[in-house]
Amino acid sequence: MSNQSGLGGLIEWVIDFFKSMPHDLIAILSRFVVGMVFWQSGLTKIDGFSIKASTFFLFANDFKLPFLPPELAAYMATAAELTCPILLWLGLATRFAAFALLIMTLVIEIFVFPGSYVTHGLWAIGLLYLIKYGPGMFSVDHFIRQSQGSGD
Repeated sequence: MSNQSGLGGLIEWVIDFFKSMPHDLIAILSRFVVGMVFWQSGLTKIDGFSIKASTFFLFANDFKLPFLPPELAAYMATAAELTCPILLWLGLATRFAAFALLIMTLVIEIFVFPGSYVTHGLWAIGLLYLIKYGPGMFSVDHFIRQSQGSGD
């Protein structure tokens, strides 16, 4: 019996430890990692301050979206991939940036790479976490809400 209660105590301790993991740490990790995924993708689409011809080619020939002209889709995707990560890293308009990237992730999964649901699912989990729980206290959003007298 004492062995089971010892094991039970250890399990409870581990569970309590997991429960004590701070939201702020998980949020900043989610903001950084998911931001890097999209930032790196955005960088592959540009050359200096211009979108590469190869980006337009991909959207016209490989990433065919049924509801957007390829040129517009290329501009929108590039803009989102280069602005939303910065917002995530700053923790500024975090929920809105995460929502925009979640929509982009869904479009990519449904229309561009439908077989990559595991990868896209991992992105979606990080983005959904940020949408639901917010950016944490290491963020501009938190600073703004605190200065207005509201909680996060």
